[in-house]
Amino acid sequence: MTGKVIILMGSERDLEFCRGIAKYLKLLEVEYVFRVASAHKTPEQVLAILKEFEKEKIVYVTVAGRSNALSAFVDANTSKPVIACPPYSEKYGGADIYSSLRVPSGIGSTVTIEPEGAAIAAAKILALEDQALEKRVKDQQSSKKKEQEKADATVKKLK
Repeated sequence: MTGKVIILMGSERDLEFCRGIAKYLKLLEVEYVFRVASAHKTPEQVLAILKEFEKEKIVYVTVAGRSNALSAFVDANTSKPVIACPPYSEKYGGADIYSSLRVPSGIGSTVTIEPEGAAIAAAKILALEDQALEKRVKDQQSSKKKEQEKADATVKKLK
């Protein structure tokens, strides 16, 4: 296996949401680790985590609610791919996602997606150098297509 995913959450309160990402990474047999650091409260810790993994083949999936400075902060301080996966907040009617979408110029963390998509995107990035992982991604895609075809066959029989 080539590479792994670092699921970096802004606080431990994000852990349950992060388990949703991990669930799909497990299905694709992608190695991952959980870490906690905040761009606002512990920026030095974020930088230390980035330094820890700088020589490895990794993809960051960042998870932070409210003002998601974590994704842009991580992206500004690494050359590794960063996928923002902010939890949806009913409290703000979804408007808090703008902090993940609207980032300063020169920041590339524009991939903002929900947990399953974040896991798939990370796996596809790592699959660029891992043929076995690429096959698992293709198999997963094929499985989803078959589910759709089965659903279509079932539904078209209904009156």
